[in-house]
Amino acid sequence: MLARAGIASRRAAEDLIRRGAVSVNGHVITELGTRADPRTDRITVDGKPLRPRGVLYYFALNKPVGMVTTLTDPEGRPCVGDVIAALKQPLHPVGRLDYHTSGLLLLTNDGELTARLTHARYHVAKTYAVKLDRSPTSEQLTRLRAGVKIEHGHAARARVRPTRATGGKGWMTVTIYEGRNRQVRRMLEEVGLRVEKLRRVAIGPLSLGSLPTGVTRKLLTEEVVLLRRAAGLE
Repeated sequence: MLARAGIASRRAAEDLIRRGAVSVNGHVITELGTRADPRTDRITVDGKPLRPRGVLYYFALNKPVGMVTTLTDPEGRPCVGDVIAALKQPLHPVGRLDYHTSGLLLLTNDGELTARLTHARYHVAKTYAVKLDRSPTSEQLTRLRAGVKIEHGHAARARVRPTRATGGKGWMTVTIYEGRNRQVRRMLEEVGLRVEKLRRVAIGPLSLGSLPTGVTRKLLTEEVVLLRRAAGLE
């Protein structure tokens, strides 16, 4: 109940109970698994009333190139905020895709899931389809898999797989487990490859599929379950 209200993760909620921070109808609760009804019981955490979380919404957007991942844009460019306004729900984008990157962007009001998907600690995979200026060499692939320094003291690793080569261009899929600024582009540039197109095709088990560019769709219940499970949530 505490986790669903957005107070804390399940494990952190157990710690709150153990230290006596939770009360039900004025009685301090220290036993894990104690049941209560938020409709009839007065539940407090550190003296503050527990307010059940409202309805949670989950949408997938196929962000086009040329759209900024912000709620507003002072330059008047198309932005994700325009999409959210059209959906008329209290949503926010999960992470960012830069101006020149297209593909899967999650829109939700689930703050707990957002924190898990955007924090490197939880290692939720993000997969990209990449068009390169040339086919990668075996040496470049080895460097990407071993870890490429894109920040002082930090070596970012990727799972990479060449998919095809046409007209002197190379195509590959790149999977990363962090979300640093322009990480895929910077990693590829570091090994001497130039990105011509970059599209995110999956976040954990959630796939972009055939969703048209610029279009949103509501996630299926089973997709939400799998996505939260991948992030270590119920």
